[in-house]
This record gives sequence, C-alpha cells and structure tokens, in this order.
Amino acid sequence: MISQFFVLSQRGDNIVFRDYRGDVQKGSAEIFFRKVKFWKDDGEEEAPPVFNVDGVNYFHVKVVGLLFVATTRVNMSPSLVLELLQRIARVIKDYLGILNEDSIRKNFVLVYELLDEVIDFGYVQTTSTEVLKSYVFNEPIVIDAARLQPLNPASMFMQGTKRMPGTAVTKSVVANDPGGRKREEIFVDIIEKISVTFSSSGYILTSEIDGTIQMKSYLSGNPEIRLALNEDLAIGTSGGRATYDYRSSSGSGSVILDDCNFHESVRLDSFDIDRTLSLVPPDGEFPVMNYRMTQEFKPPFRINTLIEEAGSLRAEVILKISAEFPSNITANTIIVQMPLPKYTARATFELEAGAVGQTTDFKESTKRLEWGLKKISGGSEHTLRAKLTFSQELHGNITKEAGPVSLTFTIPMYNVSKLQVRQFTPSSDEKHILYCHKRLLVPHMLLNNSHIYTYLLSINLHGGILKTHVFLYVDLWCR
Repeated sequence: MISQFFVLSQRGDNIVFRDYRGDVQKGSAEIFFRKVKFWKDDGEEEAPPVFNVDGVNYFHVKVVGLLFVATTRVNMSPSLVLELLQRIARVIKDYLGILNEDSIRKNFVLVYELLDEVIDFGYVQTTSTEVLKSYVFNEPIVIDAARLQPLNPASMFMQGTKRMPGTAVTKSVVANDPGGRKREEIFVDIIEKISVTFSSSGYILTSEIDGTIQMKSYLSGNPEIRLALNEDLAIGTSGGRATYDYRSSSGSGSVILDDCNFHESVRLDSFDIDRTLSLVPPDGEFPVMNYRMTQEFKPPFRINTLIEEAGSLRAEVILKISAEFPSNITANTIIVQMPLPKYTARATFELEAGAVGQTTDFKESTKRLEWGLKKISGGSEHTLRAKLTFSQELHGNITKEAGPVSLTFTIPMYNVSKLQVRQFTPSSDEKHILYCHKRLLVPHMLLNNSHIYTYLLSINLHGGILKTHVFLYVDLWCR
C-alpha cells in the first residue's frame, strides 16, 4: 500500500507528485531529498534504497539521473516497492520514448494519467503497457532527438545516461511517425551481471552470471517472433563445471545455464529441440528470459596494487593494469578509481615513459585517486606511481585504509559469456521487416571485493543477422 509517489530531479526539484492516501505529510519530498543529499550514517557515502524517517518508510531508485520515490507508513516488502518503481519508470519511458526531466515536464498530463491507472488509492492495479493502452488516451509530446546530447561509447553505460543513440530512445509505443505511419521495430537487450570473487593471490574463488534477454516492441498486429539461441545451450550442470575456451571471444562453444525462467508470452514448443523461443511480444519493454550461469570465464583485466610506506607521513602507491584479451581488440575510456586514507593531504603522480592519452587527478574532497586512459590494446600493461603525503601520522595499517580499486571501461567486439542470439526472425507467415538493435538499459550494482561485468551485445537484423557488435562494461573491485 503506497501512500505517495514522486519524482525528483538531481537538484531536488519536484517534477511529479501524487498523494494517494493523505497519511504522510506534504513536505515528505523535501525531507527525503535533504536526507539523501546529506546522508552520513554509518560512514556510508550514499543513502540506501530504503530507510525510515519519523515513522515514514522511503523507497527510491535512481533512473537516468531521476529519483523515483515511494512512501508508506505500513511495513511493506522492500523488493516489491523497488520493483514497482522500476516498472513505473519503464511504463513512463514506453509512453514518452525518452525518460528525462524535460520529457516528463512536457507530458505531465499523460504521466499523471498513467499514475492514476497504475496505482489506485495506494494499491497497484497494473504495470503492463499493453493493458494500459486500453485506458490511457492522451498522446505523448515526443522530444526531438536532435536536442539530446551526443553519446560516446562510454557514456552509454554511465549512471544517469543509460540510453542508446539513434531512434530507439525517441520512440513511444503509442506515437506514430510523421504522416501517421507506424514503423515496425523491435529492440532486444541481452543484459548480464557477472560477479567474480578473487583471492589475495589472484585466483578465482567464485563466479556467477545473472542475465536476462529483454525486448521492447513497436510492432503492430501482434506478429509471432522466433528467437533462436545457441544450439548447444544446456540447462542444468552435470558432471561439474564447464571449462571456458580462453582463446576465443567469438561467443562460440557450449553454454551451460544452471537455471532459467521465461516470460508468460513465451512458448517453448521447440526449445528442447533446437533452442528456439516463440512469442507474441506485448507492447513496451519486458524480460523474455532470465537465467543464471556459473560457467568459468577469464577476466579481461588484472589489476595489481602495491602500497609502500616511505616514512611516517609519506607512502607510495603503484597500480598496474594488465589487458588479458587478444591484441587485435582495444578497450576504450578506462577509468581507475582508488579511495585513499582519509588523512591524505596531497598526491603527486608519475606516469610511465611515453604515456599518451592518460590523465591523473586527486579528488581532495572525497580522498580518491583517479587515473584515466583513453584506450588500451590487448596484451599491454600500464603502470601508475602515486606519492602520497599525509596531514598526520597513520597509526593503522595503510593497506586496510586504502581501496578497494574500481575499474570501468568498454570493449567493442568482445564477448565473455558466449551466449548468442543465433537467429531472430518473424514466423514464416508474417510480412514484418524487423530492425533490431541490442542495447543496455539497466544500472549496474557494485559489490566490495568482487568484480561485476555488464556486457552489451548489439545485433542489427533485416530478416537475418547482418553484423554483431559487443561492448563490455566492467566494475572491478579489488583489494
């Protein structure tokens, strides 16, 4: 039972506010933003997704830089409310095409109509875009794509800018193209979050992939779609874990899933025979298949960190990055971050000889070291030396006060999991021509002492596969 729902900008401006029950004070949005902005409890830098202030439970998620918030005074399941907020954001994006502050302000009448249909007196009615089309009749005001800031390969994956270039971000499921013509399109996302834990000596202790195949449909007439996966895809492990072929990045080879589940619209008549899924996609965005895999893989990067004390008020940090992927592949926009001891007053940097396209910075406010590299070729190594000066003598272990190290980057044409969309076509009796593009839309999650990979598989189709592009976005946490 939801008492209030509101959307705030990064500045704290109230973009949308709906009070369903009247049992929470009107100033809850201001209370929430002040609490989140100045959150300092338990030494955490950011507020958790759920917290309580004066008897009011606040739930929030951050989507493309906007805060989607729900309040209630009753004891509700946090996972239920957080999933509801994500689905509301997805429904609004389905209707508006672009989810940002400008599009919501220009379509506030449509947004409020959607909220009144999704939630009634605090109780959830439906979050299905297909069902809402029968009850919502306002037309969206589509934002011109030319007004959006251009995206570089890395910014596609950054928090607050999770959108893909081209017409995909500007398409509404209810709006037609100029002239009243509806363009037949369907977008398919392959999203994976891979968690790996390394020992202090660099060996892999545990590895797991949580993935989903997600679709967003703009097709009219409810055509049936056939989606074929790897022919040698296996469900359930037998006889131990599969071994990954470290020499290959093409995605070929067997893929063993521990378990999986499918959307209610998916038919599995021929899945056991040729690994083909059949479905009539509903309008909007929905997960076709969720899966979990513990198949081994080789991390594309290794980071070695060495911290040496050089006196009571000085220390030296050595960071070394090793690219462990083929030499014909290049990683772009690499950013290394490392928290330093809180008494660090100054940091000077020394790059390797002949370094090109590298930047260094010391964020004094957050006591964080940042190292940026424009590109890294496979098989190469790069080293940074940082000399630290402390404002007072450290009494603890400096290695425990520094870190963990995080690494973000993108790698085109590199596939880690080997899961493929082998074929993606309408059924034989359909006349639709499909334009398909895979892209990433979900935020990543950070875990201490673990590595999380989110890769983006992109395939363009015109009645069949034309070419494949793969981007890899990684957050590495090491000690």
